[in-house]
Amino acid sequence: IALQEMQRLPEAVQLIEKASMMYLENGTPDTAAIALERAGKLIENVSPEKAVQLYQQAASVFENEERLRQALEMLGKASRLLVRGRRLDEAALSLQKEKSIYKEIENYPTCYKKTIAQVLVHLHRNDYVAAERCVRESYSIPGFNGSEDCAALEQLLEGYDQQDQDQVSEVCNLPLFKYMDNDYAKLGLTLVVPGGGIKKKSPNAAQDKARGPAAVGSHADEEEDEYSGGLC
Repeated sequence: IALQEMQRLPEAVQLIEKASMMYLENGTPDTAAIALERAGKLIENVSPEKAVQLYQQAASVFENEERLRQALEMLGKASRLLVRGRRLDEAALSLQKEKSIYKEIENYPTCYKKTIAQVLVHLHRNDYVAAERCVRESYSIPGFNGSEDCAALEQLLEGYDQQDQDQVSEVCNLPLFKYMDNDYAKLGLTLVVPGGGIKKKSPNAAQDKARGPAAVGSHADEEEDEYSGGLC
């Protein structure tokens, strides 16, 4: 029965998509967006790729209607699914879209959180330049400079650049990172510095020792995604 249902799901989703197009044509975009979201939920476990597409369509409809809170909810679902599926270049773009809407509605603290997620995505893409650019651009967001988010990200980038796995793991184990959405928290806990964490000797080494042992996260082996160019 479960298999039958799974085979019928794409069919059901197709019908809902058709219905949503009709709602749009008939001037009821809200109903169309809700139908697309429902279809996304239905297919999420069977075909995350299709679900991402449906959530993005729903977000687009909500955005056109200036229902930004609902649009953000849909974009958030899409971003998390993209991260889960290791489609990190697309996830970076999706997070940037979320962040720009949060900035538009002046929800600045959430912009800081999106910056953390973006930086983690870029570092997993082995793109330090894009990660650094994200932080630099976020200085234009009111209150970011001087926030704990900003301080933690500066520390994270420094540790990554210095190939200091202890420092990176210490930052990624902060409550700020650990209590993010699960998909982003996992990115933090599996972040491995380039070169396998062989520390470059720095003048701060003695200070680091004085601070005591850092909390080390689980360093899962990750696929090396070789993308080039910033997507921030």
